[in-house]
Amino acid sequence: MIQHKPTPEHGLASLQILENSMRYSSALAQGAHTISVDGVAQAYHVAGFGPVCVVHPGGPGGDWRYMRMPLLEDRLTMVYLEPIGTGGSGRLPEHPAGYSIDRYSRQLHGFLSALDLTDIFLLGHSHGGFVAQRYALDHPDRIAGLILYATSAVTGPAFIEAADLALRQTVAGYSEPEHSAAVLRAWQTVPAICDDLRYTETMRGLLPVYFADPGRDVKVMEALREALRFSFVQGDNAPFDVRAELPLLTVPTLILAGAHDFICGLHWAAILNDAISRSLLLSFGKSGHFIHIEQAGDFAEAVVRFSTRKSGSPAVLETL
Repeated sequence: MIQHKPTPEHGLASLQILENSMRYSSALAQGAHTISVDGVAQAYHVAGFGPVCVVHPGGPGGDWRYMRMPLLEDRLTMVYLEPIGTGGSGRLPEHPAGYSIDRYSRQLHGFLSALDLTDIFLLGHSHGGFVAQRYALDHPDRIAGLILYATSAVTGPAFIEAADLALRQTVAGYSEPEHSAAVLRAWQTVPAICDDLRYTETMRGLLPVYFADPGRDVKVMEALREALRFSFVQGDNAPFDVRAELPLLTVPTLILAGAHDFICGLHWAAILNDAISRSLLLSFGKSGHFIHIEQAGDFAEAVVRFSTRKSGSPAVLETL
């Protein structure tokens, strides 16, 4: 038998592989972490074990905690980002300005590159879904699957007009007139938001209309209201629109929409589904904008099924 003696080069290569593995394991250890991305602090939180799913919350400026999903942590390694401009992450020099979709996407790319994460599942909720779409279009090689949750391929005047109409129709059906009036007052103050406190108060006032049935679990609603925190950030005021680009997207995509979502409902989800060739659209009949709270079990099952699939799924509509 001929025995080959390891060369110094082999030893160095093995050491490098070990160091990379240790760095990867450390970066995804359970708990809170902060790294620097292009000189800006990026805070994130890791919970669970399994395929890696990176979560970008909505808002913009939403605190990451509202996106905590314990049922998914049983099956996946959930990496919850604190978007720049919020919580423990850094502020841009021009804060509160400068937080465009492109800037968030660049931050996400810097984060994934710094941790050397590839073949991940990227979940973007609401405004975070805009960021996820932009990132998947620019860097499809890093993503095993895209999860677009309660989001849209386009915003602008028609988007806002549709949301306004849907909101008014929803609150008109409330049994308590004072509840309807409170939500409408909060909606009318949106243009006046200018700081963290007013932003947080406004979103707490709007919270009921984001749910299919805000009275289903009063304790859950009140706990979420108390926990909600928003940081006032501004982008470039340009409407978001990637409809022309989405047919080029080849990443397998799961689209999740609440049937009672007044702002990012089935109409907008269908546009995404029609444009993306390898997409699966799921409609949740008992949910609004927060499916992971109103139908937590169905939501978790859908995401786990998608993240452990063998291949891409056809474009279909299912209702849960």
